[in-house]
Amino acid sequence: MKTLAENIVNSYIKIPEQTAITLLKNQNPEQLISYHQLILGAYAYAKALEKANIHPDEVVILILNHGENLIYSFFGAILHGAIPSIMPFLTEKLEPAHYRQSLQSLFEITRPSAIITYPEFIEEVRIASSNTSSIRAIFSTLDIQPSDPVNIENLLGLKRNAHDIVLLQHSSGTTGLQKGVALSHQAVINQIKSYSKALRLNSSQYGKDIIVSWLPLYHDMGLIAGFIMPILTQTPLILMSPFDWVRAPFKLMQTISKYRGTLSWLPNFAYNFCAQKVRARDLENVDLSSWRAVINCSEPMVWQSHQMFLERFKPYGFRAEALATSYAMAENVFAVTQGGIDYPIVIDSLDRQSLLFGKIATPSKNHDNAVMMVSAGKPIENTNVKVVDKKGNELPERHIGEIAIQSNCMLSSYYNRPDLTQKSFIDGWYLTGDLGYIAKGEIYITGRKKDLIIVGGKNIYPQDLERIAGEVPTVHPGRVVAFGVFNEEIGTEEVVIIAEVDTQDEEEKIRVGDEIRQRVTRSSDIALRYVHLVERNWLIKTSSGKIARSANREKFLAQCQ
Repeated sequence: MKTLAENIVNSYIKIPEQTAITLLKNQNPEQLISYHQLILGAYAYAKALEKANIHPDEVVILILNHGENLIYSFFGAILHGAIPSIMPFLTEKLEPAHYRQSLQSLFEITRPSAIITYPEFIEEVRIASSNTSSIRAIFSTLDIQPSDPVNIENLLGLKRNAHDIVLLQHSSGTTGLQKGVALSHQAVINQIKSYSKALRLNSSQYGKDIIVSWLPLYHDMGLIAGFIMPILTQTPLILMSPFDWVRAPFKLMQTISKYRGTLSWLPNFAYNFCAQKVRARDLENVDLSSWRAVINCSEPMVWQSHQMFLERFKPYGFRAEALATSYAMAENVFAVTQGGIDYPIVIDSLDRQSLLFGKIATPSKNHDNAVMMVSAGKPIENTNVKVVDKKGNELPERHIGEIAIQSNCMLSSYYNRPDLTQKSFIDGWYLTGDLGYIAKGEIYITGRKKDLIIVGGKNIYPQDLERIAGEVPTVHPGRVVAFGVFNEEIGTEEVVIIAEVDTQDEEEKIRVGDEIRQRVTRSSDIALRYVHLVERNWLIKTSSGKIARSANREKFLAQCQ
C-alpha cells in the first residue's frame, strides 16, 4: 500500500470490527473505536471538506483536544487528500493574547485553507485569521454530520501519489510553531516499516504487542509512535489523555497493568516524574511485567533517571531489560535509532574533562568522576548516521561533532520555507543541530549545537522567552538572556532568565522578578522559576553585538551556583 489513505481503507475492508483504538478520557468509560467506526467518523470530515471545496494538497489546521473529534478529523483530512496539521489547544495556563499571536504566526507561514475546532473557539480562530486570505472555511465539530454508508470509491485521498505530502509536523516552540515539517506518504510508511522491524513489533519472539500512550498528538513521538504506527500496523492502541497523565501519572501504570501493555514512549523527565509522584497506594495490585519496552525519547537521556524509574517500579514487576532508548525527530518522521530491544542499553562511562574540553568521548578510568552516557542505540534500517565537523567533514569514532542523517523517510521540506530547507542539508545529508559521537555503532547525543532548550520533551526557543521578559518595565531593552540548566532531580532542563534592570531597589527587584515569572509562565509552555536580575553591563555580548547565550550560561554557573 503506497499511501496512508489506502492503508487505513485496507484495514477497514479486511478487519472492520477489530478495535483500532481504545480511547480513555477522565472518568468516562473506555471508548472502543473499530476500523469501521474510524472510517465512518473520518468519512464525515472528508465529506465536509469536499463540500467546502477544500482541495487535496491544501493544509487543514486541527485545533482540538484529546478525543474522537481529533482522531476523526485527522484521518478525515487524509481520506480527502488534504494535509492535516495538529495545533496544541489553548490551555488555562496560556494567555489568550499570546496564543492568538502563535496562531497568527502559524497561519502566515502555513497558509491553511481550513480550520477545524470547537464551537466555543470559533471566534478566537476568526480573530487570529482575520489577515489570512487563504482560509476559506472554519469548521465547528458540531457542523460535522455522520454519513453511512461510506462510498470509498469517491475518496480523493485514494488518488494521491506516494510522494505527495500527507501531513505537517510542527516543531513545538514556546509561543509559536516555527517550522512545519512536510512529510510524504512514502516517508511515513518507510519509517513505520523500518521502525516496526527495529522494535520487533508483533514478532514471534514477543507475540502480539499492545501500545499504551498518553503523549499529545501534536508532537512526533505521540503522533507517529503512539498513534499512526499502531493503527497502520493493526496493533492495539490504548490512547490516554495527556492532561489526565499530568494530573495523575499513576494512571499510566494502572493502564499498563489492566490492558497488559507492552510498549510505551516517555521523555526523560517522565521517568523522574513517575518515580517521584506515583504513590504506593495507587499501585495496589498493579503488575508491570507485560511492559517489554518503555522507550526514552525526545530529550537528552540520563542514566540516573533510568535507575530511579527501575528502583521505583521493580517491586511491581518492571524489569531492567524493559528500559529502552531512541533518538528521534520530526524531520525523519520519527525514529533515527533504537536501542534496548535486542540487547540491554549500552552505557558509556566517559572522562569528564575530555568530554567537556577536549570534545572527545574518552572512556573513563576513574568511574567515581565519570559521565555516564546513555546510548540511543543503532540506526534503524535505511537510516544512516555520521558525525561531522563545522565544515561537514566526517569525524572519526568518539570525536564529538554535529549529527547528520540520511534516510528514506526524510522530510520533503520545511513547508513554505525553502530557505530553511536548503540550509539544513549538505551533500544530501540532513544536519540535525544535535551534537554527539559514535562508538561501536552506537549513537550518543551529548548536546545541541543550537540554543534550543528542551523542557519535559518540549522545544523551547530562548528568544521567545527573552522577548516576553524584555516587555517588563524596568528591564533594560535588549539585555535579557534565557538558557537551560539540567536539573538532575526532575530529569530535565529548567529555564534560567537573566535580565539587566535599571534599579538598585531590592523591593523593586523582587517585584520585577515576580512579574517576569508570571508573564513567561502565562505566555509560554513552561513554568519559570529561576530569574536572576543583574546590574547594567553584566551580560556578555558577541563582537557583532548579540547576546552570547553560551558564554552567559557559563558565567552564571561559575558565579551564581
